[in-house]
Amino acid sequence: MSKAKQRRIRKSPEERREEITQAAAKLISTNGFNGISLKDVADEVGMSQPGLLHYVGNKDGLLSPLITDIYDTSGTPEDFLKSGLPGSDPQGPFFPAYLRFLVRHNAGRKMMVQLYMVLETESFNPAHPLHDYFEKRPDSVWGYYSKFDWALPPEFRPWNDKMRPVVRQSIEAMDGIQLRWLREPPIDLYDEWLSFEKVIFPDSVWEHYR
Repeated sequence: MSKAKQRRIRKSPEERREEITQAAAKLISTNGFNGISLKDVADEVGMSQPGLLHYVGNKDGLLSPLITDIYDTSGTPEDFLKSGLPGSDPQGPFFPAYLRFLVRHNAGRKMMVQLYMVLETESFNPAHPLHDYFEKRPDSVWGYYSKFDWALPPEFRPWNDKMRPVVRQSIEAMDGIQLRWLREPPIDLYDEWLSFEKVIFPDSVWEHYR
């Protein structure tokens, strides 16, 4: 073999997993989890199907890294508290300010948002591997947000079940806006959220806590 011929570059397991994750995100966001095969993902990254199975185990193994290891681990309240943005004071962060931070973050990862929405819709099927994850997500999000010492209007202090409808409405509104954002004609995700924020967090109550 000619010495001029390039040697095959060996990639680390971490690099391979990242390639697989990105390829799976791209394919699932377009075709849905049920619309792709392991061969599709293997072809996308230039691997054999047995080689792919070495990293993911089975088709269901593609999903956990996509949602729990990528989507859920960025744009978090912890990220917001480190941002230095208005309302991010760790001693009393503002919940509406965090949601604006999250919306801006999601606006920069459109493919991952589309992937999330596709999987959430598919997961209505009890046989879907993420069915339990999405069924339990409202409670898990509530529990997660409850860990932070948010600065709240007197009407909502302390953070307890009085805030639960507000958190639920925020999640539902954000999901609906993201679905509309993914359709044509395009809308501005952040501007659309601001119009909903005025309804969920009215100035008469939240003026000094947003």
